[in-house]
Amino acid sequence: AALNVPSYWTVATDGGVFAFGGAPFLGSAGGKPLVAPIVSMASTPNHGGYWLVASDGGVFSFGNANFFGSMGGQHLNRPIVGMPSSVTVHGYWLVASDYGLFPFGDAHFYGSTGGQPLGAPITAVTRTTSGHGYWVVGQNGDVYPFGDAVYYGSMGGFHLNLPVVTAAASRHS
Repeated sequence: AALNVPSYWTVATDGGVFAFGGAPFLGSAGGKPLVAPIVSMASTPNHGGYWLVASDGGVFSFGNANFFGSMGGQHLNRPIVGMPSSVTVHGYWLVASDYGLFPFGDAHFYGSTGGQPLGAPITAVTRTTSGHGYWVVGQNGDVYPFGDAVYYGSMGGFHLNLPVVTAAASRHS
């Protein structure tokens, strides 16, 4: 059943998960030996599960969030920085700071800038509402759309006092 009360989770770099509001605590990686710190979290739409991802690409699944694979133990040129889930929650993408993009489950690859010189490291990725695309965002505010993601502009080329650290899509993206 869908969770119909305001709620959210937070996660610490050691894998500790903290539930607030009506969000259920479904487990954590806290207290377990991790090869690399946790850097991102994604949840299922009904709040019945969530994934944690570490900077080395290791993925940890809890509740009704199924495991579809990881980059743990694989060579990465740069660390993983983000993890959106697919619309169906039968998959997810892992994105690295050099914009290496790794789809798992039913998450499709729509392109990347991996291997191309970037103005700044990637710090965020967010998917479109349809799940048929994503935006990847650089620390300098550059935005890279793929699939059905539409480019509306970016802060790339502008002076920023501090780096961009995350991004979120609107409900109507």
